[in-house]
Amino acid sequence: MGTLEITFGILVIVMALFLIIAVLLQSGKDTHMSGAITGSADTFFGQSKANTWDRMLSKLTVGVSVVFAIVVILMYALV
Repeated sequence: MGTLEITFGILVIVMALFLIIAVLLQSGKDTHMSGAITGSADTFFGQSKANTWDRMLSKLTVGVSVVFAIVVILMYALV
């Protein structure tokens, strides 16, 4: 195994673990409606903070998944 294979392998494992954790941390799209039905009270500031965190995590997940796909293709082509 060459250095390139080890580097790509470690990079793929780290990105895969990040993607698993990031997807599990994101809230579902239907969580806002369930709060209206069950009567849970979210404050304005709590909602905006959660939306900001979910939005940032969603963008980061998309970015890492694109890089992950590129690295896997490069790994297949080069190694």
